[in-house]
Amino acid sequence: MKYLLLILFSAFAIAQAPKKPNAVDIYHQIEKLNVLASVLYVAAHPDDENTRMISYFANDVKAHTGYLSLTRGDGGQNLIGSELREALGYIRTHELIEARKIDGGVQYFSRANDFGYSKIPDETLKIWSKEEVIEDMIYVIRKHQPDIIINRFDHRSPGTTHGHHTASAQLALEIFDQVSQSQIYPNQLNLVALAQPKRLFFNTSWWFYGGKDKFEKADKSKLYPINIGGYYASQGLSNQEIAALSRSQHQSQGFGSTPTRGEDIEYLELLKGDFSSNKNVFDGIDISWNRIKNGNQIGELVKQIIGQYDFKNPVNSIKELLNCRQMILNLEDGFWKSTKLKDIEQIIYDCSGLYLEAISDHDHYIPGEEANLKLEAINRSKLNINLVKISFNTNQKSIEINQNLDFNTPFYQEESLTFPKSTPITTPYWLEETPNNGMFKVSAQKLIGLPENPMAHVVTFTLKFDNQLIDYHKPIVHKFNSSQYGETYKPLRIVSQASLSFNENVQIISKGVSKKIGVKVKAFKDNLSGELSLNLKNNFEVSPKFIQINGLKKGDEQQFYFEIKTNDNQNLDVLTASLKTDNFIINKNISLIDYPHIPLLQIVKNAETKAIVADLKNSKKTIGYIMGAGDELPKYLNEIGYDVKNLSPEDISNNMNNMSTIIVGIRAYNTLEGLKNKQDLLFEYVNQGGNLIVQYNTTGKLTVDNLAPFELKISRDRVTEEDAKVEFLAPQHAVLNTPHQITDKDFLGWVQEQGLYYPNQWGKEFTSILKTNDTNESPKTGALLIAKYGKGHYIYTGLSFFRQIPAGVLGAYRLLINLIELR
Repeated sequence: MKYLLLILFSAFAIAQAPKKPNAVDIYHQIEKLNVLASVLYVAAHPDDENTRMISYFANDVKAHTGYLSLTRGDGGQNLIGSELREALGYIRTHELIEARKIDGGVQYFSRANDFGYSKIPDETLKIWSKEEVIEDMIYVIRKHQPDIIINRFDHRSPGTTHGHHTASAQLALEIFDQVSQSQIYPNQLNLVALAQPKRLFFNTSWWFYGGKDKFEKADKSKLYPINIGGYYASQGLSNQEIAALSRSQHQSQGFGSTPTRGEDIEYLELLKGDFSSNKNVFDGIDISWNRIKNGNQIGELVKQIIGQYDFKNPVNSIKELLNCRQMILNLEDGFWKSTKLKDIEQIIYDCSGLYLEAISDHDHYIPGEEANLKLEAINRSKLNINLVKISFNTNQKSIEINQNLDFNTPFYQEESLTFPKSTPITTPYWLEETPNNGMFKVSAQKLIGLPENPMAHVVTFTLKFDNQLIDYHKPIVHKFNSSQYGETYKPLRIVSQASLSFNENVQIISKGVSKKIGVKVKAFKDNLSGELSLNLKNNFEVSPKFIQINGLKKGDEQQFYFEIKTNDNQNLDVLTASLKTDNFIINKNISLIDYPHIPLLQIVKNAETKAIVADLKNSKKTIGYIMGAGDELPKYLNEIGYDVKNLSPEDISNNMNNMSTIIVGIRAYNTLEGLKNKQDLLFEYVNQGGNLIVQYNTTGKLTVDNLAPFELKISRDRVTEEDAKVEFLAPQHAVLNTPHQITDKDFLGWVQEQGLYYPNQWGKEFTSILKTNDTNESPKTGALLIAKYGKGHYIYTGLSFFRQIPAGVLGAYRLLINLIELR
């Protein structure tokens, strides 16, 4: 019983193939038209939400159901690629959008930046701007107008889960009464109305009780049970099956989900509001059209439409739906009027078998460039529908058509559209300004809460049904035929004349030694010419001063090299590239994120690289790298001189003596089933004199029985304070002295976290190298463990090299080289 309004024609430029609803889908849209209930679910991250509850309220109750994720998940790990931070947050944003398209919910975010794991909410709120997060939450609540709000986490249990989790619950509790007060953020009231939520619940479960057995024995007299195990016969799906499909969209986090079926109880605990019933969480709340002045007649008409609905001919409902729309138009302005007006206009569209589309000849354009558009309109019903006009928001152009759309006869028209030279480049609105560690910067109030940019380039088809005019807005998209997938859509992107990128994000430059640095130029226009230069401080010498680029063709990509040199030691600089043309200075990098479960995404950043002057000492030998969940260490190790061979489990054999070190990537033992039968070979490699470095794995299921040749047990211990003081437990150990002498300075400038998932039990064969801890916590000594095994060394580390090396943390480079060179 999926409600497909937001699924089919989102207000956001997701530009995937439009879905075509069937008669059952339309019927349930009409059913939902007669329910005026609203629910908002609140948590901290993508994948925190309980999709079973969201699906239940959206599809069973048929309520207007939203999920507010305070962050976009930028601080997490990535199981499908190497993207981290803002790029990962963009992926996870769209995974949530895809999830909501399945479970029928609406997605919201605040400006809070997921800076990484936080142990307590006090720490979280020191890094976030508490005031700004509260402001955003109040705005979203006023926008969504929930009758009930549901927290995913317990506000009373700081320190037992992620600090972001507890903070989300505490803030929801704090602001519950504020959303109805006009003196609280009064400027918001220019766009939204005061909200009057009636109840705040906590969605508790066995997880919060420490286990299923404990929860079964717990007193549930104050908990409200909800059976979310309904089966929707017309869809052939249970609620849990819909929820599992939704949950499985979180592919970057490895949350593929297998559903349960049958009766399934979730529990809500009342935190605020008046609620003593054991029947329905909406008891005492009018969720019918009676809650709206003059709404009773609308409810009766919708009930009549539902009763007379013809599954073979949904078009037969159009006449009464148009009458109903007119009645909604006559209501006083308000939330339910605007919400239900959009709903019923979509239902009219679906019942009439309309198909409207605006297709561009390319998927990207530069400002000032002309696009050729193919417009299509087809009426697959025998209704009398007139195409009145077609309008374009990009250039404020409007074309009068006044043509009847005859039954199943396509209307086609070709138009040209020039993008103004002031057209902004496509990038996520929350990344247009550089964020700080705790918050994204978004100045436009209308954008707050939106999951993605509003549609930038829209074609509006104005249609007349009898005497009613209805506007339908369609994003301009690019469509082509793929020999593999058939009809394929791409979102329309605006790009600059060129994109500039460096060969690496970090450049390690030896003292007094020249180094070539490559700058790649990709042309998005024909005959691209200009002067390419590097911008850097005076202590770097650069040659040449600029490179003349002449006549690059559209689509061409070419690498140009500068040579830089410095005589200073331990110096740091940010190098930026710029291309000066006749009319522009181009200094941005345009990158794409392309995964099959989400739309093609574009991010625009400054074209820059970090230059570090350091004499790193390494043997430049061949090393093997077994990629786990995905990171970028191999390319950085190649950059400093190692010959890195990427190894799959199938490549692991008895003949690996040509590799001085093998590094196992992050979470490899969580994700690579093929390692199960290769562990003995890796241990034998160590026994014969090899060096095996194993990076962190989580406490979840491991693909091997024995992670190390000796006792080793992973825990959830971590040090989240990246600047936590480090004590050396084995100061004479070679790993702290050869080839680099490691000191306190090597732990300065670390980012996000020091390390994660440290072991807390290990055999006497291991030497613990480091001791460190977060403020007011017990010391952790499992960050770096080394054991001699035969002629070689087995090393286990939870230190977050996968974050530090791409961030250019010199101390992390020095320590990692020492691990690689350990003999």
